[in-house]
Amino acid sequence: MSDETTRVKRRRVFHIPGYDPMPPRRYRELYRTEGAAQAKISGYDIDVRAKASEETFSWTVNANIDHYDVAARIDVLVWSDIVRDSMAQSIPATYLQLFQTSWTYITTGTLRRLFWMRKGPVIAALYPIGMLLLQLFVALWLGGFLGGLVEAGILWLLTLAGLTEGAVLTLTGWVAALLKYAVWAVVAFVVLRWFKAQDHRLFAYYLMHDYAFSARLRGANPPALEERMKAFANTIADAFSGNVDEVLVVGHSSGAHIAISVLADLIRDGRVPADGPKLAFLSLGQVVPMVSFLPRARRLRSDLAFLATQDALTWIDVSAPGDGCSFALCDPVAVTGVTPPGKRWPLVLSAAFTQTLSDETFKSLRWRFFRLHFQYLCAFDRPKDYDYFQITAGPVLLADRYRGRQPSKSRIDVPVSKYTSREP
Repeated sequence: MSDETTRVKRRRVFHIPGYDPMPPRRYRELYRTEGAAQAKISGYDIDVRAKASEETFSWTVNANIDHYDVAARIDVLVWSDIVRDSMAQSIPATYLQLFQTSWTYITTGTLRRLFWMRKGPVIAALYPIGMLLLQLFVALWLGGFLGGLVEAGILWLLTLAGLTEGAVLTLTGWVAALLKYAVWAVVAFVVLRWFKAQDHRLFAYYLMHDYAFSARLRGANPPALEERMKAFANTIADAFSGNVDEVLVVGHSSGAHIAISVLADLIRDGRVPADGPKLAFLSLGQVVPMVSFLPRARRLRSDLAFLATQDALTWIDVSAPGDGCSFALCDPVAVTGVTPPGKRWPLVLSAAFTQTLSDETFKSLRWRFFRLHFQYLCAFDRPKDYDYFQITAGPVLLADRYRGRQPSKSRIDVPVSKYTSREP
């Protein structure tokens, strides 16, 4: 730590997850296990303990890093209940979502423009469409095949019985046809139900609900989410009155664009004191363009432009080309086409998985796309200047850690979005 940096003794951290129906306990366990692994690799001490809280799910961290003791409290700002409600869709409703979401992204030109930037997340977006259609094809084919066997079997039995003509044959033929279509419908339904039960392995329904959540209102936030974001802002604002040196907000995946709007509201409303704890924002594996490129995402576009010029915070955006589920190294302000005069943020940096993970680790994770998307919250074999646990529990402010750091040379910072309108 240089003489110019401010030593952090206490920190509040607020983690806003992405579109995740799982309970927040998983984030504490991930922090505990991966923090211990990183501490062993990097040679520091970190202790994680559960903490009771009525409003959020939280835990405390006591660390000794670079011979400095630091105490941190990490709160998960929960919206998994909203996610679960949005996922409570029947099979027919999910297929309706498929066609509505596809129609929105294709007819607005958003899908094509997203593909210009990064193919990985667009392929990830197309995956649930292709997988669900394949499941529907298999269900219909198998239902039709078995229904045809039933019909053929009935007609074969009629032939054996010598009933090959007359009214009896006609009536029985109708019954056979009805049974055929009944079997077809039942088998198709059972097969589709089976596929849905396997979604913990296939992730087709999960991803379809994820993209539909943003596309349903063409980029506008659902009312339930807006109300929850107000609660998030109140919780974060309360932290500035505490005895801490830094208030750090972490937005992972789609949690990043939620954090952008929450922080923009806080600063606009004058709830970030100039003489209080430093405000820092860390966006990880962001997918902002999936929302900000949609026609009615005026709120998000306004917040992006506003936050980009603010002196009240430090905004570091970390992603990696190896993460196929994020818009890696895409400056969310610039590519959305809302770059304001005097733009300062975000500082776009690469976690460079191929360099910071050992060859063995990267090879084992290469095709585990969801696990790679969570790597920002995990231990690195060869960490460079990005270490999630030093950022959240170390003695250095986020602003000091990256002071003078140049953005990644591979970043994409040209306007791409067709829609750039903002709220008045």
